[in-house]
Amino acid sequence: MKNAIVIIVFLFVMKPILPVLEYVLNYDYIVKELCENKAKPEMKCNGKCHLMKELAKASENDTPVSSDKKVSHSEFEVLFIQKLTSLEVVMLNFPIQKSINAKYSDSYFYENSKPAFHPPTV
Repeated sequence: MKNAIVIIVFLFVMKPILPVLEYVLNYDYIVKELCENKAKPEMKCNGKCHLMKELAKASENDTPVSSDKKVSHSEFEVLFIQKLTSLEVVMLNFPIQKSINAKYSDSYFYENSKPAFHPPTV
């Protein structure tokens, strides 16, 4: 069952590529027999005219059926409102800390006991 689904999905994905694949496989036949510009070799068409026709047919068949119908879409915004019956205001009291943390220590110090280095004069 899974294999069948994979094959079907693969075929749907590969459907737009089929005209190109057919062009590659039948290149010699298309250039010699089906090319519309055989009389004009300076155009170097090499059957690309036939490929373009086949790609146009494939894309024409891919248009959805509902594209012929005019469909109007409308959007509505739904808003639900609930009336407030009561409003409670709660006062939160946070204790104010007035004491300073005595355990804080400033361990940074600057020692300026060494004199600044001066290069020798010449």
